[in-house]
Amino acid sequence: MAQQFCTFYLNNTHFGIPIHQVQEIVRHQTPTRIPLAESNVCGLINLRGQIIAVINLKRRLGIHTEIIEQRSDSVQYNVVICVSDEVVSLQVDQLDDILELGDDDFEPSPATLQGTLRQFLQGAYKMANGFLLVLDPAKVLETKP
Repeated sequence: MAQQFCTFYLNNTHFGIPIHQVQEIVRHQTPTRIPLAESNVCGLINLRGQIIAVINLKRRLGIHTEIIEQRSDSVQYNVVICVSDEVVSLQVDQLDDILELGDDDFEPSPATLQGTLRQFLQGAYKMANGFLLVLDPAKVLETKP
């Protein structure tokens, strides 16, 4: 059975989220900071009257960000997702296409994969030029106990 994914890049790594969990995509908006928020929470934005938390997805996934974040000319996007009636914006570097992929090319995350990223991945799709890493939006939004 084929599935559709909203795809994007973080530090030149190709990621995807199931399209049915994506509400919309908007250009970067400067969020209002929240005192004492976790380091991966950039702040809040007002999206047509709805207050939405913005998560820096690179920080959340543990992807090295020092050099990239210092560049002020990089355009970022907000992928607004809805998980269990909670709407949140994920900050990403670059948007890609909506892809429809079959289950034949899907592989679950290997047990040998280490680090923070492993807990957020559903698995990967084999692509002609590498892999599409599929994120589990519910796990991305989980807070630590």
